[in-house]
Amino acid sequence: MLRAVFMRLNNYLYGENMIEPINVTKTFRTEHDSVEAVSDVSLEIEKGDIYGIIGLSGAGKSTLIKILAGVYRPDKGGEIKLGWTDTAITDPIASIRAGISVIYQDISLFPNLSIEENICIGNVKGAFINRTEQRRIAQDALRILGIEVNPSTMLGDVSIGVQQLVAIAKAVHFDAKVIIMDEPTASLSSAEVNRLYEIVEKLRERGITILYISHKLEEVFRLADRITVLRDGHCIGTYPKSSLSEEELVSKMVGRHLEIDDRKKGKTDGDVILELKGLSRNKEYEDCSFMLKAGEVVGVTGLVGAGRSELFQSVFGISRPDCGEILLHGKPATIFSPKNAIKQGIVYLPENRLLQGIIPKQSMKANLTVTIMAQICNNLGFFKKESEQQICNDYISSLDIRPPLPEMRIENMSGGNQQKVVLGKWLATNPSVFIADEPTAGVDIGAKAEIHRIIRKLAENGMGVIVISSELPEILAVSDRIVIMKKGHIVGEMDANEATQEKIMAQAL
Repeated sequence: MLRAVFMRLNNYLYGENMIEPINVTKTFRTEHDSVEAVSDVSLEIEKGDIYGIIGLSGAGKSTLIKILAGVYRPDKGGEIKLGWTDTAITDPIASIRAGISVIYQDISLFPNLSIEENICIGNVKGAFINRTEQRRIAQDALRILGIEVNPSTMLGDVSIGVQQLVAIAKAVHFDAKVIIMDEPTASLSSAEVNRLYEIVEKLRERGITILYISHKLEEVFRLADRITVLRDGHCIGTYPKSSLSEEELVSKMVGRHLEIDDRKKGKTDGDVILELKGLSRNKEYEDCSFMLKAGEVVGVTGLVGAGRSELFQSVFGISRPDCGEILLHGKPATIFSPKNAIKQGIVYLPENRLLQGIIPKQSMKANLTVTIMAQICNNLGFFKKESEQQICNDYISSLDIRPPLPEMRIENMSGGNQQKVVLGKWLATNPSVFIADEPTAGVDIGAKAEIHRIIRKLAENGMGVIVISSELPEILAVSDRIVIMKKGHIVGEMDANEATQEKIMAQAL
């Protein structure tokens, strides 16, 4: 027994394996079907290293994280060995107590509590809270990471970047041996991203192991010591960062040549579907005029605060312009609500799919058909289940949604596949104008290429598409025409074939 204890102490101190998921498989089953989200995965995670874990949407990243976090139990026969404890991961509490902390993309803290309360919550002993001790603990955790913020500040009053750092401080307070970060920079500014990098490297210096999940390859190459590639639920391999080029990594992720749309872009000769004349709203945007033709993709870009989203939220009826005119198919249109906009053939894919795009507790099928419920009900108001299932199957096939399980809760799907479901629910309304606001935010390189293909296909089929994006490579990749906004004004327009990032930024600045 003493030898076993000594071996465990030796392994922990000198860097042997921290985590060994051995032959882990997770199968999701519904009434009619099943799919293996993770299949026979084995990997070895060592102490004090940063592991980049990458893969396309549906590769199994989210499922593997949730197995380590105790949210899911692996199928019979698979196990997870922790190098510093004999504690089995049976549920989220057991995972936290074992020393594993997960920082999710949608930060799971409490905005209505203070920073110090968020750091200490879940670790209060006794019937009463010692506020002085709570403040001291929080200050120590923040000081270790060099985070300068008042612990008594309400979490909801600080930026997403600071909230991300508070979540890390909480993990440090709980003496985490392994911290899993899921797309940690998805909502951060460039300054906040650099601050996060500094914190991650401090954690490594303290001997904490980091599993860093990101679709941004430049981040993985910037931080990771080793890179683990998942594809279609299988572990393709774990490689030293120095042994891979970006092209080799992409090849391992997709398992095939990734098709890039090199279609020649340019102005179309379709009819004008949407026209804005002198739209203005309360300093959000001013005197904006704009045209969209059938079969055309117009990219709209500009710096943060340029008024891009606000302008087109008014076109969708989320807000009302103070003055100006909207024309649809050449005729004046009054749009006073999103429901009214949908009836007139305008749909809007929001920037934040988690808060505005999906119904998390509902199934994929329910999310896909929520916009057309009237169409799948009979005259008595009852669902026509066959019609609902057929529509769902059609979009699963045409958009390549994975896993193809209509009854699966959408919150358990990857970000890229959630975004495809949101695309599908709007396409089901058969719109003529499709507004997509940051359509590839938080998705991997494969899902991004697929969403770009879908956008081009919509235009080829005669739809008018508006893509609002802060990513200039995306704007250049999908647009026929590019509109630049600055401080609420449309300040420039150019043909995509003539545009460069430098020309766009010259006008945006």
